[in-house]
Amino acid sequence: MTRLTLPVAIALCVAALAGCASSPKSDFYTLSVAAPPASPPPAAPITVLIGAVSVPELIDRPQIVVNAGDNKVDIDEYARWADSVKSQIPRVIRADLAQQLNGARVAASPMGGDPAAAYRVQIDVQRFEAALGDAATVEVLWSVSPPGKGRRAEGRSTVRKPCTGPGFDAVVAAYSEALGAVSQDIAAAIRSRASP
Repeated sequence: MTRLTLPVAIALCVAALAGCASSPKSDFYTLSVAAPPASPPPAAPITVLIGAVSVPELIDRPQIVVNAGDNKVDIDEYARWADSVKSQIPRVIRADLAQQLNGARVAASPMGGDPAAAYRVQIDVQRFEAALGDAATVEVLWSVSPPGKGRRAEGRSTVRKPCTGPGFDAVVAAYSEALGAVSQDIAAAIRSRASP
């Protein structure tokens, strides 16, 4: 009886080890800051506070979601965000705005000082879609409220950036470029409010 049990146990162990050895590893991705455009510094240093960012529930998950047809998406278990998209988007827009508004103090959470003296930015991501090997599209409703009782600027930025390759690296890079373009629109609204 033991002679038959030992070979079966060894076979099960070998099968289990083979299964572990062949499982794919996960790749983790983060959005990056866009290259800064040449822009003149503001007349006086300004402070910008980015509020909470809303994103569609479909993309608010660890896996990267890509379109696979008109009514189909793929959720890849092995292509994951290193941090939630909901926290990466304000981080990237904060860094983009800091570069585009030379000398501006930009925060994505409450900061010291008088928040009433800051430009307040609200961001509502309507679309955050991509197709592998094609393009990434970002559509954002945003608003900029200047310090005091100034008139609020509102805008909609829809940006489509082509993917430079077939994989998830290219999708994430296209998303980063698209968010850089959205940041440029927001920066232009802030500059127009900051000009005398």
